[in-house]
Amino acid sequence: MMRLDDRGSVTVEAALALASLVMVCGLIVGAVATMAAHLAAVDLAGSAARSHAIGVEHHAVRGEVTIRESGGLVTATAEVPAIFGTRSHSAVYPVEQP
Repeated sequence: MMRLDDRGSVTVEAALALASLVMVCGLIVGAVATMAAHLAAVDLAGSAARSHAIGVEHHAVRGEVTIRESGGLVTATAEVPAIFGTRSHSAVYPVEQP
């Protein structure tokens, strides 16, 4: 006769709970890193637009910057790689006249 009992079920449940906890923690860390990349894109776009507007060369440490100038305004678009895709931001700054 076969006997059914719950031996080992606690181990399986604990393993599943621990795996779920590790996955949620990983997603939280990824989300925080993505937000940090977004803030870096905001900062990079602003500093690149200001630098170009006053005529100073700007070097991006992280990511890429595209600069357009039209109608006395400088538009800088920064793209910074992140864990959950690429974060992008644009900044507009008026051109300084010497």
